[in-house]
Amino acid sequence: MKAENAKAQMRKGILEYCILLILERGDAYATDIIHQLKEAQLIVVEGTLYPLLTRQKNAGLLSYRWEESTQGPPRKYYALTEEGKEFLKELDVAWQELGNAIQDIRNNSLEKTKS
Repeated sequence: MKAENAKAQMRKGILEYCILLILERGDAYATDIIHQLKEAQLIVVEGTLYPLLTRQKNAGLLSYRWEESTQGPPRKYYALTEEGKEFLKELDVAWQELGNAIQDIRNNSLEKTKS
């Protein structure tokens, strides 16, 4: 298995969490979300983002509003709902637990290679 494939799968697995983290900072237009994900080197295209946003909206985690734009058609801005904020708190805990578990496994592996 190539490392690039594994890295791509890891990125896909955390995209929904990252979208919620971005929206925790404030409402955002889809293009802004894509830009922030790309800056974080979580390469995403619109074809990947929109289904995730729709799934999160349908799950009650996000809402959206239309806002007029001076540079073209109205834009859809996404925001976290109260349910989305609670879900994000749960994911924060899960992320911390996952990170701790991975670190434990890494530490145990390092100790065994030293022995």
